[in-house]
Amino acid sequence: MLCKTIPSTRDPVRAACLIVPIDKEGNSFTPQIPLDEQARNWIIEVAKRGDLGKSNGACLWVPLATEPASSKAKAAAKADRRTSLANRQKTTATSPQTHRVLLVRIASEADKAAPSEKAYVDACKAVAKQLDEADISSAVSLLQAALPSDKDLAWASSRLVLACREQQYRFDVFKREASKQTKESAGKGLQHLLLAVDPRKSASVDTAIAHAMALANGMDLTKDLGNTPPNICTPEFLAEKALALSKSHKIQVQVLERRQMQALGMGALLAVAQGSTQTPRLVVMQYQGSKTKQAPIVLVGKGITFDTGGISIKPAGGMDEMKFDMCGAASVFGAIKAIAEMKLTLHVIGVVPAAENMPDGNATRPGDIVNTMSGQTVEILNTDAEGRLILCDALSYCERFKPDTVIDIATLTGACVVALGAVHSGLFSPDDALADELLKAGRQSTDTCWRMPVEDAYQEGLKSNFADMANVGGREGGAITAACFLARFTKSFRWAHLDIAGTAWRGGGAKGASARPVPLLVEFLKTRAGL
Repeated sequence: MLCKTIPSTRDPVRAACLIVPIDKEGNSFTPQIPLDEQARNWIIEVAKRGDLGKSNGACLWVPLATEPASSKAKAAAKADRRTSLANRQKTTATSPQTHRVLLVRIASEADKAAPSEKAYVDACKAVAKQLDEADISSAVSLLQAALPSDKDLAWASSRLVLACREQQYRFDVFKREASKQTKESAGKGLQHLLLAVDPRKSASVDTAIAHAMALANGMDLTKDLGNTPPNICTPEFLAEKALALSKSHKIQVQVLERRQMQALGMGALLAVAQGSTQTPRLVVMQYQGSKTKQAPIVLVGKGITFDTGGISIKPAGGMDEMKFDMCGAASVFGAIKAIAEMKLTLHVIGVVPAAENMPDGNATRPGDIVNTMSGQTVEILNTDAEGRLILCDALSYCERFKPDTVIDIATLTGACVVALGAVHSGLFSPDDALADELLKAGRQSTDTCWRMPVEDAYQEGLKSNFADMANVGGREGGAITAACFLARFTKSFRWAHLDIAGTAWRGGGAKGASARPVPLLVEFLKTRAGL
């Protein structure tokens, strides 16, 4: 899909579709509707009739030219053909260049002329769905004129681009017929999206569009990795994907294997992997976009490519979704790809500990004690609390980079799902300034998080009679004690933890990876880069 700006004007434009936002009174959000006067008046009349639903995101297709429906109409049209031909020369310059118009209702907030952020984003999704289902090849959008009160044109434009890319995403490589149809229909669907904007603002909007496309590319990678079945997406597969990324982007990659991790003393990470025939990997991806020796920002992503729970085995129902337990790792891949395409002037490192948690005869048992890279010992009370074990060694490994900031991303606890559902990712950090940065990035990207406590009082739940700590506390505050466990390995740098167990994938009929929190992470990194 190609996206770019065109100057906003009343002159007719050529496209398969024109998108016009309509307010609650039936008026267009912009007087600059690029149609001839007759078509413009017709659109305004239709918008005020009431055929367009009142709910936010309601859509209505309006054809601008139709063939006569009856034989009588056809005869009349034939009789008038000479007159039509005579008049056509006069009206060609202002005749409609667009086949049809898509009206979309955007509800404004109470007592305000502008819509809310949510109303606008929902309208973008509704439009993207309509364009996809109607198989529209090209569209000119005026939708971005319906600005939320505290947002600019660049933000509004990027939301529409992201909505269209989200709607276009497919993962059907393992469906023979669907994959065949996808290949046959390549080049169909929405190919050109033109956004009509004030020429004085086109430069900033073009940049926003380019960044939105880069973000969408990163999100697509994250979804692809999350959706790939676990018999294919193994730790080795993730390492190979990182190496492939290094060839196509400005990224240096290092892959540590079992022997190197043993030499580093990563006993916790290796303990999780010892029940599987799949050997673990520690994948390190470095993006150096800064010309100066800048302390890096490190993203650490949990990469459990399949989680049975180990000896503390999970219930069978829904266990297929445990292929998504590497979505933290997938989000690191996606964020690194996106910022590389944006060419952000930052030094960012992605660290992905990757392993499979299986229950064979070599698997770790409840009651085992392991040594971590930090030198601290952990009593494993529950082998299904494995994510924190691979993360703790990865966090210790980050010390060698002397980082400015470390953020780990993990589908860590069911307790976070109970607490926050699928709306917000859980945010844990003892650093108020860092937490505020991430909260703001979440709001700006509409990929929100909610701050949870990570206080020393909760550390009591991790006490062990036999080791420095246990890997789980009680049932109460499970997401918090998990974050407190990780905090013990982050004393030497600024740190935040994102628990994405409720937001990383969707269940039910829409089952699949969501690519959250890639938008949040990329927005955070863009802000750090001064954008």
